[in-house]
Amino acid sequence: MNLYTRKRRWKIILSLIALIIITASIYYTNLLVNRFAIQERNQIRVWAESVQRRAGLMRVTEEFFSEVREQERKRIELFASAYRKLLKPDPDENLSFYLEIISNNTSIPVIIADENRQIEMNLNLPVHQQNAKRLTDELLAEYTVYEPIPIVIGPKKRLWVYYKESLIFTELKTVLDDLVSSFFDEVALNAVSVPVIITDSSKIHILQFGNLDSDRTSDSSFMQAQLAEMASENNPITIEFSNIGKTYIFYRSSDLLLQMRFFPLLQISIIALFLLMAYLLFSYARRSEQNQVWAGMAKETAHQIGTPLSSLMAWIELLKMNPAPIQGVEEMEKDVQRLETITQRFSRIGSTPVLEPANITEILEETIDYLRLRTSHKITYKLQAPKESIILPLNASLFRWVIENLCKNAIDAMNGKGEIVIRLFTEEKYLIIDLSDTGKGMPKSAFSTVFNPGYTSKKRGWGLGLSLAKRIIKDYHKGKIFVKSSVLNEGTSFRIMLRLNDKN
Repeated sequence: MNLYTRKRRWKIILSLIALIIITASIYYTNLLVNRFAIQERNQIRVWAESVQRRAGLMRVTEEFFSEVREQERKRIELFASAYRKLLKPDPDENLSFYLEIISNNTSIPVIIADENRQIEMNLNLPVHQQNAKRLTDELLAEYTVYEPIPIVIGPKKRLWVYYKESLIFTELKTVLDDLVSSFFDEVALNAVSVPVIITDSSKIHILQFGNLDSDRTSDSSFMQAQLAEMASENNPITIEFSNIGKTYIFYRSSDLLLQMRFFPLLQISIIALFLLMAYLLFSYARRSEQNQVWAGMAKETAHQIGTPLSSLMAWIELLKMNPAPIQGVEEMEKDVQRLETITQRFSRIGSTPVLEPANITEILEETIDYLRLRTSHKITYKLQAPKESIILPLNASLFRWVIENLCKNAIDAMNGKGEIVIRLFTEEKYLIIDLSDTGKGMPKSAFSTVFNPGYTSKKRGWGLGLSLAKRIIKDYHKGKIFVKSSVLNEGTSFRIMLRLNDKN
């Protein structure tokens, strides 16, 4: 017992050391992950603030262009008013001012046409359009981006002023469009590797994205899931442009940060899996070594007993030949047969035993009868079994050995005085054998270790009986054996469970 107590103590100490090492490793890893997460969150915050500042600058630029567009509209209206004055002059009014207004327009393309689309006048048109005499469908589409301004000359005559953006404004607008496109590109492919999705005002239609899994961006459900995740993590940045309307920039933490958050759990899983595999391998190696030791020791024991047993059998035969009967020869012969049975049991350890149908009630009765004659009369035996026969595939010799070992342990626990009760019954698909004694009992901490090789509470003995019993029941008969209950100074109850045949 001291061996297993020390072994258990060392297991606890080593487990505590391993737990401390694992806990320290996970704590330090988690600390690094948290520091990395704080640093990345700060980078994302700075990035978001930068995006918002640039978005504000883009809005100011957009407002400036809108103001320029409005100023050009007012200039055209002033141009139309001046042209109207020239067509219907006042004799007392100085027309030089209106001529100056018209002549000062050197950038805004203008076409003045009548109601039949006949061109009366044009200014600042491209070279290929300067000789046009009539507003074709192509010209009309190009110069009706803005609402034309009417000039009423008389009750039945009206001219129309068609215009479009000036060349300078068009160039500036191209620059603005490039700035917007560049802005979206830089936001989507940012330096801090933040996953980004840019949508229109509906928050559904995606305009651009960046730093996402390229293999899955074509999957609409994946992108919508990313949008939902980003919206739950951060409020989107709102930007409004005149040409594309309101847009939203959704973003979240990088995939690396998400992976780092789960790294401690992955680390725990890997360590646990490694420890489990190591434990299983060592347990398997230990069991294999124990099995080899058991088999070798058992066969050697059978070999050593065999030689003197043969001599005893010969001496008994000589005693039988004596004309005068010798008292005790029959009992000696029974004991020699018993020794022969024990030798056969040891010789079968390590090899697969043959299981044959047997009446388990008869086996229990024979075993009790044998033990009753060879134990103190202060030990009483009770067998509680059903009247009908229960046939199971058993190795009768080895199964008797199990019952003998349990009974002998019970006798030792009762100090040679007490009662042993064997109760036999069926429950669902199992045959159950409960063997109880009135001995000194055992603590619950010994329930699992009592079947270990070398465990014993006696001053003498190797502590192999219960270990062999478990091996015979579990490995050979595919059953179960365990301590059902035990109370100190009151007794112990062992339970054996064997699977019934379908016929039973």
